[in-house]
Amino acid sequence: MSAEQTDLVDELLAGKHRALARVITKIENRDPGYRDLVSALHAHTGDADVIGITGSPGAGKSTLVDKMATRYREQGLTVGVIAVDPSSPFTGGAVLGDRIRMASNVGDMEVFFRSMSARGSLGGLSTATTDAVKALDAFGKDKVIIETVGAGQNEIDVVRTADTVAVLVPPESGDNVQMLKAGILEIGDVFAVNKADLKGADRTVQELTEMIEMRDDYGANLEFPGDVAGVEEYDWKPRVVETVAKDGEGVDAFLDVLEAHRDHLEATGMLEAKARTRYAEEIRTLLREDLSDLVEGEIEDHGGVAELVEAVVARETDPYAVADDVLAPLRECVDEKRS
Repeated sequence: MSAEQTDLVDELLAGKHRALARVITKIENRDPGYRDLVSALHAHTGDADVIGITGSPGAGKSTLVDKMATRYREQGLTVGVIAVDPSSPFTGGAVLGDRIRMASNVGDMEVFFRSMSARGSLGGLSTATTDAVKALDAFGKDKVIIETVGAGQNEIDVVRTADTVAVLVPPESGDNVQMLKAGILEIGDVFAVNKADLKGADRTVQELTEMIEMRDDYGANLEFPGDVAGVEEYDWKPRVVETVAKDGEGVDAFLDVLEAHRDHLEATGMLEAKARTRYAEEIRTLLREDLSDLVEGEIEDHGGVAELVEAVVARETDPYAVADDVLAPLRECVDEKRS
């Protein structure tokens, strides 16, 4: 790591927000050397409480996150917020990145807000977002909140980054509540019926409660790598709360449930187990990304995809043979290392 990078890491660890902003910018842009920065910060992570806020567009996620940050500051806690926005098809940047989304906390240096592009990542969470969470954690933020883009059941990716996941559901969601059966119900630790002052809130609460009661396998689908013998039975039943974020109603009760879930994770050993799962998935993701880059290089050495396609169209070869030829040098390297 260069002297400049070392200084930047030292400044971040010393609590300088400008250094934090610079590191996250380098992470998001994938600037040269960003991996060294993330690696250097890793040893200083593991203390932040990471909360994922997801749900359908229009559910009021940004307003609730704003109120959450305000409440946490009143408790003397520091907050980091990453709002994952849709990607621009032209620049790759966050489409909604210029909007004011933390109006109540403008000017409070202990609330660090960053809007990041999903960059087309499934579920709206990119590897860069995971690395940005590490930067906020290493900086010393007590609470790190990830607000996702709200793209339906693909939001399940948030579970790999957050310790606690809250799903916001607007009243009279109709098909939205039914959609939860398709997958997002599996990741919610807390369900908040936001805008609970509107018509249909009671019905939505009832539907969610019934869906949760129908489940009897809480945690049964979770898989953890390594030795998790110390994990007790994970019997957390998702809670349903009502909030009116714009007025701050129900926010304290919502935060109490989030805290109760955090306590439950720690008491059962599930917090460490989830961290193991998160790191396992991160390792797999990085390996896939790096391998993809290597394969792209090999394709270029073979004349590029267009030339390979022409050979396939002319029946001079076939897709399977092309794949074998491109990967042959990589396989030889792996075989040589194994022998």
